[in-house]
Amino acid sequence: MKKLLLLSVLFVATAMSAQDVDVVKGDFSFLKDQKEINVEFDYSKVTILKDKKTEAQYVEDRAKELNDKNKGVGDTWKKKWASAKELIWNPKFLELMNTIFSKEKKDVTFNEGLTSAKYTVIVEVVWIYPGWDAAVMKQPAKVTTNLKVVETKNKSNVLVEVTSENAPGDQWGNNFSNESRVGEGFAKTGKSFAKLLIKKGYK
Repeated sequence: MKKLLLLSVLFVATAMSAQDVDVVKGDFSFLKDQKEINVEFDYSKVTILKDKKTEAQYVEDRAKELNDKNKGVGDTWKKKWASAKELIWNPKFLELMNTIFSKEKKDVTFNEGLTSAKYTVIVEVVWIYPGWDAAVMKQPAKVTTNLKVVETKNKSNVLVEVTSENAPGDQWGNNFSNESRVGEGFAKTGKSFAKLLIKKGYK
């Protein structure tokens, strides 16, 4: 039993360190004097799981699977999944962005709806792996995104582009909620992106 628990911990630790963040393009220096940055989230092209299902197909399949086991459970889950973007994932990303900037004593705010801000961060969500938790063994969620800094009034002008692959999502102890695990992946994405912006744009 102890060996099994140890293997589980090592497995999760390895998965937790697998995030890959790369700068595709951009000079970050223009951000230095900015105090407010608008943020938008784009889920229009997201795929789910290793076989890259569309979100619609994933939701349909998962709801049917849960309903087949316990009638009505899948219908309830569909509502939880639909609300996760606004209630968990987007807020987690923003929370960690702002927390990291605050800890570094940088007077910058990232939030949705800041349409008067000169620049906008577009979080294009590319891929989500919800992970799983079977009490003794588990695998964290993973979130892959493209992060673009654009001019708010001319969003076709991409000034910075960063890819974040396989940002891990998990919590200590057991976490049986797919939506919550994915939320931790968004938190990790926000944390890593904030540190990158500080390093390259807010020295």
